[in-house]
Amino acid sequence: MSKTLNLTLKVWRQARAASPGALEIYDVRDISEDMSFLEMLDILNDRLSGEGKEPIAFEHDCREGICGSCGMMINGQAHGPQRGTATCQLHMRKFADGDTIVVEPWRAAAFPVVKDLVVNRSSLDRIVEAGGYITVSAGAAPEANLTPVPKDASDAAFDAAACIGCGACVAACPNSAGQLFTAAKLMHLNLLPQGQPERWQRAENMVDTMEEYFGSCTNHGECEEACPKSISIDYIALMNKDYIKAKRKNRKLSGQR
Repeated sequence: MSKTLNLTLKVWRQARAASPGALEIYDVRDISEDMSFLEMLDILNDRLSGEGKEPIAFEHDCREGICGSCGMMINGQAHGPQRGTATCQLHMRKFADGDTIVVEPWRAAAFPVVKDLVVNRSSLDRIVEAGGYITVSAGAAPEANLTPVPKDASDAAFDAAACIGCGACVAACPNSAGQLFTAAKLMHLNLLPQGQPERWQRAENMVDTMEEYFGSCTNHGECEEACPKSISIDYIALMNKDYIKAKRKNRKLSGQR
């Protein structure tokens, strides 16, 4: 039989972006240790609704660690105390009876608060949009083995593609840098043969767009620690290498010296 927990929550409440916000205190009782963190918030919201109060706004969708929408700071840690886990996969067994848990939205200038724990992460979408597309031939699907892909390249691209775009890397970084997200989205294309035609333009466009919204990377490494998919900061080094090459190659193609 699972244990139950009695907890104190301090949750950030903010009606809208232009309104001041503050932490509000809630007591939640008889929470099963087998519940996920989001299920615990659901229980609290049901109670608030029954009392005629505004429920806590937070994002969620798949609740399987795939969509990346459920991010929040839990006791000062992105997604909470369990490494390699999104908030929706965090279970209450990671907390002890009587704990006080502080729940806040992502803290970054590029992620303005919409309401309570919900933030606007459209700045991440702008980076992906800047990456453009991969050239493909119209017509029937190509034969799967038509383009040989080295195993090392396919494995590295697959690991980079695991990024779910939650923004934990930005929220955990003291500089609010977006390098890990950008590197993952860039290199999962640039490492593959199919991504080569637009490789250099993609690298320049995505990194330049990232710099419009986010701070600079100073190698703290907090992004890797906070990432629910444990994406390595090695991809940042690969991105920087491609960006330097892209600046030189693109200038040469445009006729500049």
